[in-house]
Amino acid sequence: MNRIWRAVGIAGGVIGAAVGAGAVGAATQTRRIKAQREDGAEDDPFADEPLGELRPDRQSTVAADDGTPIVVEEIDPADGGKAELTVVLVHGYTLDRRCWHFQRRDLPELVDPRVRLVLYDQRSHGHSGRSGRDLATIEQLGRDLDAVLRAIAPNGPLVLVGHSMGGMTIMALAEQQPELFVQRVRGVALIGTAAGKVGSSGLPRPVLSRYNPVTLGVGKIAGTLPGMVEWVRRVGGEITWSVVRRLAFGDRQVSPSLVDFMDRMIDDTPVEVMTDFLPTLETHNRYAALAGLRHCTVLVLGGDADRLTPFSHSEAIAAELPDAELVRAAGAGHMVMLEQADLVTGKLTELIRRCASSGGGKRWWRRA
Repeated sequence: MNRIWRAVGIAGGVIGAAVGAGAVGAATQTRRIKAQREDGAEDDPFADEPLGELRPDRQSTVAADDGTPIVVEEIDPADGGKAELTVVLVHGYTLDRRCWHFQRRDLPELVDPRVRLVLYDQRSHGHSGRSGRDLATIEQLGRDLDAVLRAIAPNGPLVLVGHSMGGMTIMALAEQQPELFVQRVRGVALIGTAAGKVGSSGLPRPVLSRYNPVTLGVGKIAGTLPGMVEWVRRVGGEITWSVVRRLAFGDRQVSPSLVDFMDRMIDDTPVEVMTDFLPTLETHNRYAALAGLRHCTVLVLGGDADRLTPFSHSEAIAAELPDAELVRAAGAGHMVMLEQADLVTGKLTELIRRCASSGGGKRWWRRA
C-alpha cells in the first residue's frame, strides 16, 4: 500500500503545472501546510475575485477531426462595438480555459482596438471530450486548434496566445499550416512554453519520462484502479496544495486564492489524462516550426522563477526568432498570467495594438 501511495502522488507537473502529492501519512506536515494555506488569507487581494466564474457571451461545441467535442466560448467587446481582431487563448497541460481569468476579464475592455476573445478547453481537459491515449498528442492539439478556428473564426485577422502546452499547440499548427501564419495570423504570444528539450532544465527529466517507474506506475494504476488514484489525490489534498504553490508560482507569498484556483483546475484533470500526455511532452521538438512564425509579430514571455519551463526555454525560442519581443517576468513562476496578470495583460495589449496597426504583411517588432 505504501508503494501505491508513493507512486500515485501525481508526478506529472511539467508543462501546465501538474502536481504530485506524496508521503501523506505525516500528520504534522499536513497541519503545517494547512497553516501556510491560511496564512495571509485576510490580506488576500483576490479573496473576492470570482476566479474562473466569468460567463461568456456565447458557448458552443466544435467537433475535432476525430469527432471529439471541443467546448469553446466567445467574449465580445465590452462596449458592444465591432471587433477588429480575434484573439484566441490556448491553455496548457492539466489546466482549462479558466486559467486566462484576468486576460479574459480585461482584454474585452479594449477599444483601440476592440477584440473578440475565443477560449476553449483542450481535448481531455475541462469540459471538452475525452480522447484515447493514441490521440493525446501535440500534433492532434494543433489539428484541434485548426478545427476551432475554422468553426468559430473562419475569417479575419487573428492573434494566437498559448501558455505552456498551449504554446506548443500553436507551434504544431504553424508546422501543419504555415500558410495560415502568412495570410491571417498577425500575432503570436508564447508564454511559459518550450519549443523542445522539455526536461533538459527545470524539473528533472526522469519525472517527465514515460519510462520513469513512478510515472509508469501511476499510468498503470490509473488505468486499472482509477477510483483508488482519485481517492489518494483527495486524501493528500493539503500536501498537493503546497506542491502546487511551489511548482506553479515563483512568489511564496502568492495569493492563497490563486493557489486554490490552480489546485481546482488540476484536481479536475484525471490522472489518466496526465499520464496520457506525458509521451508527447517528452518528445516535443518544434524548433523548425518556429520559422513559420517569422511573418507574425511575436511576443515571448516567461517567468525567471519558472520551475517547470525555465526562462532558458523562452530565450531559446527568441534566439530562433530574433525579431520577437522577449519579456522576462522577474520573480514569476509557471503560472505567470495569474501571478503577474497586469504584466501579461499589458504585454498582450501592446501586441494586439501592434497587430491592429500593422494591417498585415511583414510586421515590425522590438526586443525587450
